[in-house]
Amino acid sequence: MVRSTVAHVDLAALQHNFAAIQAFLQQEPGRTPPGVIAVVKANAYGHGSERVALALEQAGAAMLACADIEEGVVLRRAGVRVPILVFGALSVSDLEGVFEFGLTPTISSLSAAKAVQAAAAARGTTAGYHLKIDTGMNRLGFRHDNLERTLPGVLASPNLRLEAVFTHFASADVPESSLLDTQRGRFEHACDVLDRLASRPARRHASNSAALLRDSRVWYDAVRPGLLL
Repeated sequence: MVRSTVAHVDLAALQHNFAAIQAFLQQEPGRTPPGVIAVVKANAYGHGSERVALALEQAGAAMLACADIEEGVVLRRAGVRVPILVFGALSVSDLEGVFEFGLTPTISSLSAAKAVQAAAAARGTTAGYHLKIDTGMNRLGFRHDNLERTLPGVLASPNLRLEAVFTHFASADVPESSLLDTQRGRFEHACDVLDRLASRPARRHASNSAALLRDSRVWYDAVRPGLLL
């Protein structure tokens, strides 16, 4: 049986949601509002990543974020020009796309750092990256309590340039959970360690949609709405 089901995506409504988020982030007088990294992973949550990404870029997104290199390539081929962050673990065989399409990789392990360093050195270039810290999600990232041992080698990589550091909250959408506060403390301690080890402070981001709405203390330099958009 062939079903004639269709979904109509209102790009103007999407841009309105983006503007509403920006307005929400301006509610604290005297504070510079954080930038917005618009998350468009999984085909923009099923809404059509190419057109959604272009609409969000037009609306003023400072950066887009996707799950893997292949998704980032799709966005670049659609004409997206703003920086694109790749959230997921890196496959060595996929690294060509990072350089060919100007994507920003996440480095979440020593093996990933070595692979991106080697690929950048082979091309005679420098790769900007975001560093992921595992503060309790237990999915990807350098352990928050072992950074003085694991990070010096990464930070010393001559062809890698640290642009930002981030984490992901595991249960920000569960009001009764205290894990967000625990993770916030771990992340801020990890950032202090990183500031001591690195040559300059890195930008910070942590808030998914739920954390963005729940606690302005975790807005940092940028927020990452996805479902909220």
